[in-house]
Amino acid sequence: MPSTLAIIGCYTTEQRKARGKALRSVTYPGWEPLGELPDANPSFQVIDPDKSVIYSVHGDMETASAYKLDPATGALSKLSEVAAGGKNGVALVRCPDAPYVFISNYSSGAVSALPVAPDGALGDAVFVLDLPGEPGPHRKEQPFGHPHDAIIDPSGKYLIVPDKGLDRVFAITWTPTGELSVASSVQTRPGAGPRHLKFHPNGKYAYAVGEIDSSVYSFAWDADAGEFTALHVVPALPSDYFPHSTTAEVIVDPAGRFVFVSNRGLNHVTRFAIDPDDPGKLTVLGWTDCGGPEPRFMTLSPDGSRLIVANEQGDNIVEFAIGGDGSLSEVARVSVISPSSIIFVETTASRHPGQVPGSRTKSGFSDEAGR
Repeated sequence: MPSTLAIIGCYTTEQRKARGKALRSVTYPGWEPLGELPDANPSFQVIDPDKSVIYSVHGDMETASAYKLDPATGALSKLSEVAAGGKNGVALVRCPDAPYVFISNYSSGAVSALPVAPDGALGDAVFVLDLPGEPGPHRKEQPFGHPHDAIIDPSGKYLIVPDKGLDRVFAITWTPTGELSVASSVQTRPGAGPRHLKFHPNGKYAYAVGEIDSSVYSFAWDADAGEFTALHVVPALPSDYFPHSTTAEVIVDPAGRFVFVSNRGLNHVTRFAIDPDDPGKLTVLGWTDCGGPEPRFMTLSPDGSRLIVANEQGDNIVEFAIGGDGSLSEVARVSVISPSSIIFVETTASRHPGQVPGSRTKSGFSDEAGR
């Protein structure tokens, strides 16, 4: 019977105020634990489903790893740990048409290409691209370039990298040998700090969060030219909210109706409606308590019907049903220490006996107790 696994990355180091211990696999739905593999700060993952190999960067470090996943059991084993070509990799993506993984290295201001062996193992970085541009005006957060995301555009031809330090979103091309070059870039407002970006389902629009200015930027995307055009900006915080807060993640629902943004400080998810006649325009619908502090990461369930929020300092993952009006209703909450990322893997493994889909759950992870 077809089933789904969720792979959860957790921060582990004191530097990150973390208490997590492992990269782990669980059933979905149900969130029942299957396997775990202790490792340092496995902060963001992607999967090559053809090889059942998971790739991860390690927060604050200079390495990236490949892990073999046994889809039948959820067991994880390390294939390789290699030089990432920079420090503090924060995002990575599998190249769609060449054997490479691309990594955004936040603390060294560069994007790197790592080769993928036939068995899925990673090799040391073979190319490093320093992103060009002038730093933004924020003296602490923008001393130099800080690439913070790595996604492939819907055409499959460009690597898209928002750079928090340079207030730019880059479109990057690659060669069959892994050489990277900037095709174009678009600028946000000075001091915005663009962090993450998602495309509209039609592939012609994109939405990026400004981490520093807590805003959402809309762009038109021309895949033929490889260029963004800035269209619209809207604040993610309520007009009467004054404490410090930063945006973290942005999600677009599969039907192209809504955008969801997580706010660390406010600790709510901002809900936006996408104008059906002009997808470059967003309207605030409201704010939903995310269920814990520091909602660093969000993703959609495999069928796109639920928004899943990882509250890094809240030590939990909260699952929300998405209503037809963009409302969010909590349907499950699971205890996970210092969660930083979640990916889903379709498998043929049977689910463990556990919770009915949609019911509230509590996991049996060994590091649940204590903070």
